[in-house]
Amino acid sequence: MTETLKTLILGSGPAGYTAAIYAARANLAPVLLTGSQPGGQLTITSDVENYPGFPKGIMGPEMMEMFREQAARFGTVIHDETGTKVDLGTRPFTITSESGKVFRAETLIVSTGASAIYLGLPNEKKLQGRGVSACATCDGFFFKNKVVHVVGGGDSACEEANFLTKYASKVYMVVRRDALRASKIMQQRALANPKIEMLWEQNVTDVLDVAKGKVTGVELTHSKTGEKQQVPTDGLFLAIGHEPNTKLFRGVLDMDEKGYIQTVPGKTATNVPGVFAAGDCQDSYYRQAVTAAGTGCMAAIEVERWLEEQHHK
Repeated sequence: MTETLKTLILGSGPAGYTAAIYAARANLAPVLLTGSQPGGQLTITSDVENYPGFPKGIMGPEMMEMFREQAARFGTVIHDETGTKVDLGTRPFTITSESGKVFRAETLIVSTGASAIYLGLPNEKKLQGRGVSACATCDGFFFKNKVVHVVGGGDSACEEANFLTKYASKVYMVVRRDALRASKIMQQRALANPKIEMLWEQNVTDVLDVAKGKVTGVELTHSKTGEKQQVPTDGLFLAIGHEPNTKLFRGVLDMDEKGYIQTVPGKTATNVPGVFAAGDCQDSYYRQAVTAAGTGCMAAIEVERWLEEQHHK
């Protein structure tokens, strides 16, 4: 591709597609590269019931397909490609895809998202959306009066466990050490909650049972003795962190210590003029589809206004 685009969008979750919808309606003729996981994290989510406008809920993949159709309807050109190299040193920016296509753009919207950190167990991936989850806020509702296990000992794990007690009859926290590493206040809340029980010095080493198509139990292995036991459970929640998909921009865009892109407070502008970041790649706090979509809208509006300012200089 040799022409210079007004804007290029990297990533295709709620943030990327929303940015594309707004940019296309502003006659910016956006081009979007979907990335390695078209549709983002929602494509591994089953029922989405907390997104406004879907009172009966909707399947995550179906929702993302609708986002994609809406973006395309207004003229967004979508490539199922992943950006693998960027040059943001001069404008127009140059982005190269995995297939070797070269895109030149006056502005760039980074919406590459984040990926939940999983344990790496084979059955874990097979049972995503069928009892295995990395988002209690998204999926806790489906575990009313059920027993669940939460892996982790930090603030996120304590927060997820406390949240799940609104629905689950019992929440077990699987902690690999003999103490929590969460902040004092989060520890106190978890330890004081009568629905939460700590399983100290334990690791989840298997998820059961693929044959039945849903989680029925987990295998626990003691951190020190190696003793194994299988315990029944209805759900496994991973709360060992998220990793932003921002390696492509290390050393170029300002990031925090965890790799989340830092933006101007209240906006999506980055330290590089003309580059904007939206969604989970810059949000380690909310990590929700609706907030990602909101920042995608913000990024597209900021792009439009930034281009106008450049035109009048």
